Amino acid sequence: QVQLVESGGGSVQAGGSLRLSCAASGYTSSTYCMGWFRQAPGKEREGVAAIDSVGKTNYAYSVKGRFIISKDDAKNTLYLQMNSLKPEDTALYSCAAYSASYGASCVRSNPALYTYWGQGTQVTVSS
Repeated sequence: QVQLVESGGGSVQAGGSLRLSCAASGYTSSTYCMGWFRQAPGKEREGVAAIDSVGKTNYAYSVKGRFIISKDDAKNTLYLQMNSLKPEDTALYSCAAYSASYGASCVRSNPALYTYWGQGTQVTVSS
């Protein structure tokens, strides 16, 4: 059974940094697309970043240049380095994954494609 467990959330002041981790078990991350989503109260879920099996990444415009998605296949762990955080980044961040062919580009913006989800970790950025 596939399980995703996030960690690393917390409270930080604007301009600060946080690093989220997502530990995966039950599958090999190299054959999956993996992504980070976030959802703030009263807002739709947003695809923040995605990474495919060969390491190609894509980002939402709102975080491009500030966030970096990466993965360690040996550890089956996905990361999201978040820099220059803003109050509008405050949300529940979740990692997610779906099976994809090796080398296939990932779809970042459609959560319906993602089969597996973690419980989420809260990120709060104060001004």
